[in-house]
This record gives sequence, structure tokens and C-alpha cells, in this order.
Amino acid sequence: MNKMTDSVPLILASGSPRRIHYLKNMGLTFEVQPASIDESVQEGESPEALVRRLSRMKAHAVAAAHPDAVVLGADTVVVIDNEILGKPRDREDAKAMILKLGGRTHQVYTAVCIVRGSQEQSFCTVTHVTFAPISEELAALYVASGESDDKSGSYAVQGIAAMFVDKVEGSVSSVVGLPASQTRQALEAYGIFPRTVKEQEHE
Repeated sequence: MNKMTDSVPLILASGSPRRIHYLKNMGLTFEVQPASIDESVQEGESPEALVRRLSRMKAHAVAAAHPDAVVLGADTVVVIDNEILGKPRDREDAKAMILKLGGRTHQVYTAVCIVRGSQEQSFCTVTHVTFAPISEELAALYVASGESDDKSGSYAVQGIAAMFVDKVEGSVSSVVGLPASQTRQALEAYGIFPRTVKEQEHE
């Protein structure tokens, strides 16, 4: 297999620490250039259409200035009863979201768009997450930790919120913000492959 990792620059069009973490765990070298776009939901837009559109906008916004690079854009939303739960306005809003999710199953949609010049590849994953019942006191305790701040759906499954999760059907990494397996496979089509620490040391 002809691995062209060294010759293909990769840019992540997101400042998400979780997405950065997953790409680093693959041993990839990349730049971080968050895209500045309007993330408002359009009237009548479905969750899948929303994340696909925003991930594409992010990727293209950065790719316009870097036509030779591979640019990865991603977007994630939490949905319950067809209602898109965005980032909380404040901690009261975050608490209300956590209580709404308690004892029920919700969906997490994550879309990824990868662009290089005129080439584009995109995909969307849907993961079903079931929370245990959550009391007012437990929701307040969680929100007070600050973990819910600036999180879609007001929680981070890889953090303290793991104590709420009864079951996950689908990709856990997708709930965090980047479906790792699917992303790895998509990047390989652009000549970008995971590397070991030993390979990086011999650069």
C-alpha cells in the first residue's frame, strides 16, 4: 500500500478538543483551523440535513484558502422527540436539557465532510443513547461541575455524564463528536493513514 501521509497536509476545521484528541490518537499530523460559520437551524431542517450542511460549510470555508490540503469538517447535534438540543444558553437551560434526557433514549447525529480541491466525501452517523432516570439533585450536581457548558445537549459522554448512560447503540466516538472508525476509513481514501509512535519518531 502506498501511504502518502507525509505529502498530504490535513486540516481540522474545528477547535473541538474531542475531535483533536481522536485525530491525535490516530497518530495524524494536522493543523487546527476552526471555521467561522452561521450555525443557525433553518426552518423545517431535519437533524441529519443540519449536521450534513454545517459540516460541509465548515470544510469548504477552510478549504477555500487551502486547495491542496485535505480539510475535515464535522458537526454534532443531540435530538429527542425530533427536537434539536443545541448548546445551553446558561446552566438553568443545561439542567432542563439533562432532565429532559433522563430515563429516555435520544439520538446523536454526527456528520463529517472531507474536502480536497474538487473532491468531497461526506457521511452521517446516528447513535442511540439511553439515559437512566436523573433526579433534580443529580442534574443540578452535574451542571454545577461545568461540564455541560458549551456542549450540544448539555453533556459530554466521555466525562462525568458517563454515570447517566445505560446503553449506547452505535458509535461511542460519534457521540463524542467524531466517528473514529468511519473517519479513519474516509481519510485513507485521501492517502492519509494512521501512524504508530515509532513511525513518527523516524520522520
